[in-house]
Amino acid sequence: MERYNGEEPLSSFLKKYFAAHKKFGSKDRKQISNLCYCYFRLGKAALPTPPAGGGILEDSLKMEEKILAGLFLCSDKSNEILDALKPEWNVKTGLSKKEKCSIVNAQFSIRNVFPWKEELSEGISHEELFESFFVQPDLFLRIRPGHAEAVLLKLDKTGVEYEFTSPFTVRLPNSFKADEYFELDKEVVVQDYSSQKVHEFLPVRRGPSDRVWDCCAGSGGKSILLNDILGKIDLTVSDVRESILKNLEKRFAKAGIRNYKSFDLTQPVPGFQQDTFNLILADIPCSGSGTWSRTPEQLYYFDAKKIDEYAALQRKIVSNIIDHIEPGGYLLYITCSVFKKENEDLVNFIKEKFHLQTVKIELIKGYDKKADTMFAALLKKPL
Repeated sequence: MERYNGEEPLSSFLKKYFAAHKKFGSKDRKQISNLCYCYFRLGKAALPTPPAGGGILEDSLKMEEKILAGLFLCSDKSNEILDALKPEWNVKTGLSKKEKCSIVNAQFSIRNVFPWKEELSEGISHEELFESFFVQPDLFLRIRPGHAEAVLLKLDKTGVEYEFTSPFTVRLPNSFKADEYFELDKEVVVQDYSSQKVHEFLPVRRGPSDRVWDCCAGSGGKSILLNDILGKIDLTVSDVRESILKNLEKRFAKAGIRNYKSFDLTQPVPGFQQDTFNLILADIPCSGSGTWSRTPEQLYYFDAKKIDEYAALQRKIVSNIIDHIEPGGYLLYITCSVFKKENEDLVNFIKEKFHLQTVKIELIKGYDKKADTMFAALLKKPL
């Protein structure tokens, strides 16, 4: 852990570390990885923050105590490591998160796991949010049109417990290897519960001539959703990362999406300044704070100054795309953030500066459902 500085995903770092240290068996790797994640799930309660050069500025005893505290909070049954090193906690792993937080709070300030209560969007429970960081979110699959019967047959053959949270949304254990059972992006898409709910914000389509621009497309998950829900549309996708767009191209090929336009936002596109769209989907770069239960190392290393930096970037992006919405057209603004400066405040900025009208706005809570938390707002440009 002293070698890790947060500059790459913890999962990637651990994979490289174990590849370079062959002495660890599969059980060792699993336990070490779990202990690292348990530590980072303490977030800012695991202070002091490491120095700029990386590493963790703590004596080994304090780090051991915090690793054990994280393990205790993240365990719902007895654990052999706790039994050996903290037996008084091991017998209490079955208690509620609230009760276990109270026990650990005697040593660490648990509310400091997520210390930015005043920055939260309206309607978020600070206590429920920081408690959610001690729970590994589930895996969610979205079944694509025409594949429900085949997917259901395959699910039953896996012998894994699953749950339908909607007619096309399947909840599975996070450890489930979906690519071993399904053709990803053809039969199913790996897509969080909250991301799938974005379909509830889509405006009524007018026909195949509808022009849709997914301006921050990433690897294309929401574009595939648009295609599946809206049907045949005139689709344009873009991003600032060429490597991401190449991944999108591969996913679209698997998904059977062939008629679309794609471009790199960092490069000039002849004639694009005059293009307008019926719908612009802006799944905008953000803090990602609604997904930190999956990547707790980001919670640990997060600097609150980044909230204002992201908000400034979001205002810039929105300002650059508004002119591309045709009169009577829509902007679907999305973040995976829990911070109001990235959510409600940005919507207010759009309404005040560009006079768009709110059609629907919602914080999509996932922290109480073992899923991500997102924010979505559908706005309409006046005729």
